[in-house]
Formats: sequence, C-alpha cells, structure tokens
Amino acid sequence: MITKERALELLHENIKNTNLRKHHYGVAAAMKKLAEELEGNPEIWEIVGLLHDADYEKTKDQMEQHTLLLAEILEEEDISGEIIRSIQSHASEYSGINPSTLMDYALLSCDDLTGLIVAVALVHPGKIAAVTVDSVLKKFSAKSFAASVNREKILKCESNLDIPLDKFVGLVLEAMQGEAELLGL
Repeated sequence: MITKERALELLHENIKNTNLRKHHYGVAAAMKKLAEELEGNPEIWEIVGLLHDADYEKTKDQMEQHTLLLAEILEEEDISGEIIRSIQSHASEYSGINPSTLMDYALLSCDDLTGLIVAVALVHPGKIAAVTVDSVLKKFSAKSFAASVNREKILKCESNLDIPLDKFVGLVLEAMQGEAELLGL
C-alpha cells in the first residue's frame, strides 16, 4: 500500500507549481476530514486527495488525457485499484468512470469547494482563519465570484453524501483551516 510520504513524492515529481500543490494539500485535508465523518479510511482518502490531479501539468493542454495519464503513472506504484478508480471518477467526462462510492462522491464535491474556499480566503482580510461558513455560502450564491467553480458538483454533497451544504462547507473549511500554514492562507 502506498504511503502518504510516497504520495507526496509523486505529487512533487509531477506537479511543480506551488499553488497547484497547495490545491492538492487542501483537497487531501478535506478528504481526510470527510473520511472521519463518513466512516471511511482517512489514510486512503487523504492519498486520493493528494494525488487526484497529479497529472494536471502534463495534461492541461490535452484534458481528455486527465486522470488517464495519472492512472498509468500510479499503476507502477504499490497502489490499490480503488484509489486509481476513485481519482479517475472525479473526471468521469474524460475517464468514463463514474463515481459510485462515498470516497468518489466526497472527492467530486470537495475538489471544487476547496477552490471556492481559497478564493474566499484570498479576498478576506483575515485570511482563512477568519472565513466562516456564512461567508463561503454568500460567495457560493454569487455565480460571478470564482466563476470556474462547479457549484453543481459541490451541491451533490447533499444527494450523494447525505450531508447538508452548510455542514459540508463547515467540514471542508475546518479541515483547510487546520492546514492554513501549509496552504499559505
């Protein structure tokens, strides 16, 4: 089984951009927190978060290859098919693998939410420590704010995870606030 340390090595080998790395750290923290909430395996869920977009710098100009290239990279590692499949499910439009487990759905919803939370933190004078669930929800409703964030994917937390949006935002925000220094926020 792949370790967190090895997952970090793979991330750093494949993602050089500091901000992209921070995105992975935020998703990893959120996934670990969600695993605790949903009785998943926190170590596995965290690794999924760390690696979910680890091929982005190599596929950003060929998005149809996103997660497919990563699957090839990960198949050379001591990593379960469950992890690879979950990573691929968050980009089902490219991989053809649809989300089907709580881990898959958690990744699908928290991936975009972490981006929204970062955007809120960047415009808040108190950075992420001062961000509240209400401030995130207010910006969630403002479609022009962080317009690339897929709010429909975030909202799937309610139907796929049985977690109300406000609670979901609170869980992910708390996880990210716990990693504020690592995230540079």
